[in-house]
Order: sequence, then structure tokens, then C-alpha cells
Amino acid sequence: MKSSASKPSVKSSAKLPVKKTVAKKASLKSAKKIKRVGVLTSGGDCSGLNATLRGIVKTLINDHGVEVIGYRDGFKGMIENHHKKLDYYDVSGILAMGGTILGTSNRANPFRHYDRETGNFSDISKQVVAQAKKEIDALIAIGGDGTMSMASRFTDMGLLTVGVPKTIDNDLLATDLTFGFYSAVTTVAESIDKIKTTAMSHHRVMVVEVMGRYAGWIALYGGVAGGADVILIPEIPYRLESVIEVCNRRSAEGKGFTVVVIAEGAKHYGGELTVQKIVKDSFDQIRLGGVGWKLATDIEQSLQGVEVRVTVLGHLQRGGSPTPFDRILATRFGVYAAGMVMRGEFAQMVALRGSKILSVPIAEVAGKNKFVPHDHDLILAAKSVGTTFGE
Repeated sequence: MKSSASKPSVKSSAKLPVKKTVAKKASLKSAKKIKRVGVLTSGGDCSGLNATLRGIVKTLINDHGVEVIGYRDGFKGMIENHHKKLDYYDVSGILAMGGTILGTSNRANPFRHYDRETGNFSDISKQVVAQAKKEIDALIAIGGDGTMSMASRFTDMGLLTVGVPKTIDNDLLATDLTFGFYSAVTTVAESIDKIKTTAMSHHRVMVVEVMGRYAGWIALYGGVAGGADVILIPEIPYRLESVIEVCNRRSAEGKGFTVVVIAEGAKHYGGELTVQKIVKDSFDQIRLGGVGWKLATDIEQSLQGVEVRVTVLGHLQRGGSPTPFDRILATRFGVYAAGMVMRGEFAQMVALRGSKILSVPIAEVAGKNKFVPHDHDLILAAKSVGTTFGE
């Protein structure tokens, strides 16, 4: 069931003062004592997770002779102390595999543990950290902004942690790209290519709803790559009249069809987010969805006699084999993260800046998002070739 709700208090993208003392102390105290490293994948899955695990495990074994254990299903594995030793065989042949061999969860949270019997939340992080310190010397946490927040707090609590950024949404600060993003963009572009031929055949308006949460990176890049006529993103509230104008103009020019890409977090000018449901025991309790159907209804009411069809790509964007670019980026991230552990660079996250891999303080990332600026060069390029953003 789809409904509208006010936009949540989306995390600020402003940088906060960075605490550097924790990382320094951790480095001096523990860099030479790492013998066993834990790794987990948390949050939504995406292409490239297995490539990252492969890079981490093989590097720690090959270059440092360190034992590696993998926690099952993200932080759920830490909460339940459910893990397995990862050897060379476990991560061989997984470079091109989608998903994650460890499993993942976007609900398990040691700092806000949900008891299904009582319906209450509690902080069990001290117990989780205490148990983990008996099992491992350091942790590599692969995930999004929620995972990075917990990784930062774990180091403050004495569990030495390194973060690896992962999200198809590409909305993490301090890194130019996250692996999984271009794989999702490829899925969107290929889907638009196929949708466009049926749109041409039936002279229809086709609405394609894509993921991205509160940021429009997937819609922007996927829409441009697929040659969409209209791209609607959360950062630019759209006006229905602008979308209708494009449909009418293309019809008058003899095009006979229009392709509209809309991000799940997009909303019309003065409107609200379209919320599908609330999942109270999840990292991000708000589940967006349904904005494509809402837009289609509005278009049909304004354009009498014009058929509008909706395609919601949903989890297709998360799955499948990673693109060569994401396989390479994930491998580089994994290898660099393993090196960070051995160098004692804790409370830090791997990042891509330009073509260089480096580490940045997790405090720059935790709890904050990266949004598409209105003057982004791809927006300007899209406008130059005739794409409309609903302004």
C-alpha cells in the first residue's frame, strides 16, 4: 500500500570536526598484534561485495599470514556470534558473483537491537564488542552510512575497525564512487534501451522508477546513459506541467513516445515523499516506493487518451554480476582495507579520490549523505542535449 509522508530529516552532508586521536592511539597500540581479522557485509546487497571479500581475504592470507573469519548476515552474525573461518578456497571463483557469500542484513543493529517478543529496543553493543574482542583483533565492516556509523563507534569502544564503503546509491560522503553503483547504472541503462522500443511501438509514455533513496545519482547516470527524455531526482522537485509539456512537444514533433526516469525519492514541487511502508527495526525505517505509479496517474489525468506504463526496476538494480569497473574498484578497496588493518589505520574508511585509493576518517562519513548538486556537470550536459529535469 502506497502513501505519502513528509520528508524525513535526511542526514546533513556538512562535514563535522574529525576526531583523530582514536585512530592514532589504535595504530600505536595494535598495529603489530593483528593475528585474526573479522569481516562482515552489512546493509543492502550489491554487485561487487564478493570481489571485495576476495581482495580482503587473499591479501591478508598471502601478504600477512593472517587468519580471517567472516560474520554471517552482517551485524546479526556479531550479535549471535555466528561466523566461519574464510580460507583461500572460500573466496576463489567469486570475483564475478553478485550478492555476498556471507549474507547480509539491513536490520541487525547492536546499538538498537530489536526484541521481536517484547517489541522493545535495547543497546547490546557492549556485550557484542566484548565477545568480538575474544574472537578477533580487528574488524573490516563493508556497508553504507549506517554501517560506517557503527564502525566508528566500535573503535571508540575498543574494537579496532576499518570501513569499506558499499552502496548502489553512491550517496556516501568522502568517496567519489562506491562499488555497485555502476553495475546498477548499467542495469538501468539496459532496461531503458528495452523499454524504449516498446514505447516507440505503442506510442506510450513509459515511466521507469529507480532506486537511490534520498539522492538522485542512479536516476541521473542511468537516465543519461539510457537517453531518457525526462529525469526526475530528489534534489530537484519537479512540476507536473513541465513533464506534460515534454510529452506534448514530443508528440507534436512526431516522436510518439516519451521515457521518464524517476528516482524513488523524487517529489513534485511542494509535495512529499511517496512512502511504501515503515520497517521500524531497520537501519533506515522508511521504505520509499510508488512514486512512479503516482506520476503515471497524474500524467494520464492530464493527457487524455495517452497510455502510460510503469516499470519499477527495484532489486534488479542490486543483483547480478558486477561490471568490470566495479570488479576492479571492489578489488582495490578490499586490498587497501587489508593493508589499513595491518598498518593500524583504524576508525578510517577506504575511499576513491580521482583515480587514487586512500583512507579517510569515518567521522567524515558516518550518518551523512552525498547529494547531486544542481550544477553537476552531468545535469548540465543532459540539459544541453534536451533532457528535462521537471523544473
